[in-house]
Amino acid sequence: MTKSRAAVLQKFETDVEVAMFDVPEPQPMSAIVDVAYAGICGTDLHLQRGKLPIPVPVVLGHEATGYINTLGEGLTHDVLGQPLAPGDAVSWLNNISCGRCKFCLVEMQPTLCVGSRRIYGINQSADVFPHLSGGWADQIYLQPGTVLVKLPSGVEPRDVIPLGCAGPTAVHGVLDEVTVGVGDTVVVQGSGPVGVAAAIYARLGGAKRIIMLGGPASRLEQAEALGLADHYFDVTDGSDATERADAVRALTPGGLGADVVLECAGVPAAVAQGIDLCRPGAQYSVIGQYTDNGATPINPHYITRKQLRVHGSWGFSARHYIRYVQLLPAVLERFDVRSIATEYALSDVNRAMADVRAGAVMKAVINPGLDR
Repeated sequence: MTKSRAAVLQKFETDVEVAMFDVPEPQPMSAIVDVAYAGICGTDLHLQRGKLPIPVPVVLGHEATGYINTLGEGLTHDVLGQPLAPGDAVSWLNNISCGRCKFCLVEMQPTLCVGSRRIYGINQSADVFPHLSGGWADQIYLQPGTVLVKLPSGVEPRDVIPLGCAGPTAVHGVLDEVTVGVGDTVVVQGSGPVGVAAAIYARLGGAKRIIMLGGPASRLEQAEALGLADHYFDVTDGSDATERADAVRALTPGGLGADVVLECAGVPAAVAQGIDLCRPGAQYSVIGQYTDNGATPINPHYITRKQLRVHGSWGFSARHYIRYVQLLPAVLERFDVRSIATEYALSDVNRAMADVRAGAVMKAVINPGLDR
C-alpha cells in the first residue's frame, strides 16, 4: 500500500503536523488524486483557532487541484460528461451536500444544506475512512458524489488554485446573487482573494468603473498590478473613514454612490460602510462574512430609505464551481492570477499559515512537489 504525507490539525490552537497515511484503494465511484497545489484560506486560520465546530484530528485543505492517479470502478466521466483517465488534470467541488433536505431538493440551494454535508478539509475526521480527506497532502481520496471537473484545454492546476475557494464564492455572490450591468459603477470592499475574484467577475460582467477599498498597501499594490480596479483606497492607512467615503462617492455618477457594492472584507464594520456607499436603489452583496466575527451596528433606515436590495451569499454549490472552472480561460486571458500566489513546500505549512496570518502574502499555496 502506498503512503501519503498529510498536514493534520491534531488540536485547536496548535501547529499543524505532517504525518504519514496509508492510501486506500478507491472504492466504486471514488478517485485518488495526486495533489498538485492546495490553497491556504483565511478559513483555515479560523479552523486552527477552533472558531468553527469541526472534528479533530483533521487533514486541512478545502482548496486543491491535481492529477488523477487512480479511478474507482464506475467513475469514467466528469460531471460534464468528459471522459476521465489517470493523468488528467482535474479540480473538484469541496463539499458534498446531502441531496435530500428541503434546501437541496425544494429550494435548490444546496449551500444551505441542513443534512449530512461533507466538506473536504473541514469536517472529515482524519481518524475515519478514507482519512485523506483534505488537500494539504500528497494525495487526496475523492469520495462518491464528488463533483469532479476535468480542466479545460489550456488550463493547468496552477491556474485554478490562486483564486481557490474565493473564485466560486465570488461567482455566487457577484454573478448569481446580484446583477452587474454594463456600465455599472461597482465598489469592492476587501483586497484579499475574495475581493480580487469579485473585482474580476464584476469587470467580466461589464462594470465600467471599479473602486476597491482594502489593505494593507501591499495587497492593494498587487491588485493594482493585476489591473483589477480604477481607483484604490487603503482603509489601513489611518485616513478618516468619513472623508474616505465622501471621496469614494465623488467618483460615482452624480456623487450618489455605487450601483453595486460587494462586501468581501470579512470585517463586520464593513457592512454599515457598504450600505453608506450604495446609491438609492443599489444592490449590496454581503459575501465575506463567512465566520461569525461578532455583531456590528447598522442603521436599517438607510436600507429602507434607499430601497436597497441586500443579498447574503454563503459559500458556493456545484453550479457555481462548474461556472468558475468554465470561466477560467476568460479570466486568464485578461488577468495574471498566478502572480498573486506564493508557493510553499508541504513541510513549510506552518510558515505559510503564519505568512497568511500576518498579511505578508496575497495567496499562500502548498505545492507538495517541492519536497515530495
